[in-house]
Amino acid sequence: MVEQLEKYAIEFNIPIIQKDGLNFIIDYIKNNNVKTILEIGSAIGYSAINFALVNKNIKVTTIERDIERYNEAIKNIKDFNLEEQIKIFNVDAFDYNDETKYDLIFIDAAKAQYIKFFEKFKNNLKDNGIIISDNLSFHGLVENPKNTNNRNTKQLVSKISKYIEFLKDNKEFNTTFYKLGDGISISKKI
Repeated sequence: MVEQLEKYAIEFNIPIIQKDGLNFIIDYIKNNNVKTILEIGSAIGYSAINFALVNKNIKVTTIERDIERYNEAIKNIKDFNLEEQIKIFNVDAFDYNDETKYDLIFIDAAKAQYIKFFEKFKNNLKDNGIIISDNLSFHGLVENPKNTNNRNTKQLVSKISKYIEFLKDNKEFNTTFYKLGDGISISKKI
């Protein structure tokens, strides 16, 4: 059934987390007893569903601003009978306010806004919580920006590079980078 979501995402060009990146996060969830997850950027619910399927005690809160993707995610969450585990909100992440503390925050939304997402939601982490960021390689363009001539793509790659520097220089968090999927980082509170 998860495979159908993958096929759908490919067919309709919907960005979802790459398989090895997803498996890495699932292993982290299993090995670190993660029970509460906040996801910034639901798309069609693919990663939230995979996280919830790890364990029936896992609760995922996920945010999606695009109404079509939000509706698709709602349908998919229902198809997997995960309405009790996954709460999805159709709102811009910057308009979403939540006092809840989470074990894991997963940032996988507008890449140009990663620093702002990090700053906004870092206070929603439990003391031993982590923030995972996806797409830090952006199809290899962050490491090789000369491989694109598209001005918008160059600007986006530059913003991702700034985010990586922001993580490296951050005094509140210790960040480890992994060359998995499309580039993943794990930031842990110091």
